[in-house]
Amino acid sequence: MADAGKAAQVIFIGDSLTQHWESDGKEVWAQYYARRDALNLGLSGDLTQHVLWRLDNGNLDGLEPKVIVLMIGTNNVTGEATSVPQVADAVAAIVKKLRDRLPRARVLLLAILPSEANPGPRRGNILQVNQIIRKLADDRYVFWLDFGYRYVAGDGTISREVMRDYLHLTPQGYQIWAAAMEDELDILLRWPR
Repeated sequence: MADAGKAAQVIFIGDSLTQHWESDGKEVWAQYYARRDALNLGLSGDLTQHVLWRLDNGNLDGLEPKVIVLMIGTNNVTGEATSVPQVADAVAAIVKKLRDRLPRARVLLLAILPSEANPGPRRGNILQVNQIIRKLADDRYVFWLDFGYRYVAGDGTISREVMRDYLHLTPQGYQIWAAAMEDELDILLRWPR
């Protein structure tokens, strides 16, 4: 990890949506991120508290990225025991920990993507969390990007063409993510440290 970490310009932190860059998003990853020696630290099923634990227990050791891409919270929103403010507070704690541990890196905080085939309470909770966490961006070290609307059709539905189970992305879904993030990521990678 330490050798990979020294070379990695970009690290991705998140849950299955991030981890699946290694499967459904593999070709898109090769196109956009392999040349940047990107490192994927996403783990399926991760909740915000799991990410916090990993950050405290060696997940960042040896890493010196220019940019940290963070998308986390969708699994917390699913759980009925976690409220919108709790999810937002946990994301804020992760951003703070990343800033404390890797102060020279820029954090590209991504909105939690919409899920489910049709609009409903889960999507409403995701929108509320996103409204809160977007305020973490200071446009100096933490930057906000929301491209979730790109997955939603005009009638409010999500297609299996972009989210195979209305949560996990297809290769086309990963292409949407990469294209939506490319300009911002390119700018952040050129910023002086």
